[in-house]
Amino acid sequence: MSVANGRAFLATPGPTNIPDRVLQAMMRPAEELSSASIVNLTESVLDDLKQIFRTTGETFIYTANGHGGWEAALTNVLSRGDKVLVLASGRFAVGWGEMARFMGADVEVLAGTWRRAVDPAAVEERLRQDTRHEIKAVLMVQIDTASGVVNDVPAVRKALDAAKHPALFMVDGVASVGCMPFEMDAWGIDVAMSASQKGLMSSPGLAFVAANEKAMQAHQTATMKTLYWDWSSRMNTLAYMKHCGTAPEHLLFGQRAALDMILAEGLEAVWKRHELLAGATHAAVSKWIEGQALAFNIPEPAQRAPSVTTILTQGVEAATITNHARDICGVTLGLGIGDLTGKAFRIAHMGHVNAPMVLGALGAVEMTLQAKDIPHGSGGVAAAVAFLAEGVR
Repeated sequence: MSVANGRAFLATPGPTNIPDRVLQAMMRPAEELSSASIVNLTESVLDDLKQIFRTTGETFIYTANGHGGWEAALTNVLSRGDKVLVLASGRFAVGWGEMARFMGADVEVLAGTWRRAVDPAAVEERLRQDTRHEIKAVLMVQIDTASGVVNDVPAVRKALDAAKHPALFMVDGVASVGCMPFEMDAWGIDVAMSASQKGLMSSPGLAFVAANEKAMQAHQTATMKTLYWDWSSRMNTLAYMKHCGTAPEHLLFGQRAALDMILAEGLEAVWKRHELLAGATHAAVSKWIEGQALAFNIPEPAQRAPSVTTILTQGVEAATITNHARDICGVTLGLGIGDLTGKAFRIAHMGHVNAPMVLGALGAVEMTLQAKDIPHGSGGVAAAVAFLAEGVR
């Protein structure tokens, strides 16, 4: 018997729920690519991305997913043979480094673990060893979507400064921008990137890159540059060159509506909403793990991401939980990926999400645990409700 009929819940960490307002904004005819409305639309999105990244630097839009954003960031500031230091804390910084290696960079991975954040002291030590300043860029993610860890970006910036190292500081904000504080200029980030399908509440297909003056200077001598990704070409006065061709009009219509919603709510309020919904999720999981069949992938509470929670399964197949939640309850959870394939599931609480949606996802998990006789502590949903009730007093 299934109770899945009704509106399906998407609790995956990308793509995430797209607001009806965003979907409706996309349901309109295309326009001539050089029309004033398309030109102004592009400029407005580029301008508002500066508010989202918290920067006065340059912003760029690409018809691409987050991996395209990675490539755009790398090609514009690096030359073939440049040494890059990747700060591992899960799948995605390492993936960014793999892309850099494929493109001709000399990539070194600072070993980490999928269960805790990057250690700023280890970063400082490694950079102090690089007395010849061969490392040209440091790559990290603020939130690793696979492991569910949140890294301390300001602390890593302090590590670069303490080591007096001139490397570019490059940060992936795909799972964090629009979900938690991200202060590009205040934190000394040289290149930042994100994408449309997570905290920015729109359809997959747009990648965003922001660059400060130091990055723009590095761009002048970079030899990895290719025309499609090239910042200089996209700063051309010809409007269509901002997209290196035809604008992704309908994706822009949707992203414009999503940015309007974010800015109307207020970034600080958005961040607080994510903090509360993450806290409710963590409260529920803290109850469930009492049965010892589940565990937080990130043991340290302060290092758990406000956008996604990764839960290890012990003595039970993760698919038992995710399949039942999807097929019987109509809730799609995130699967474990990378090193956690088949060993974990993920609950996303990012983007266009509210208390009933999170409580619904948590309820489906708790129902599944009971239906499948998976050992767990009772009262997870009640703990989430209590947490939220206290948080909104």
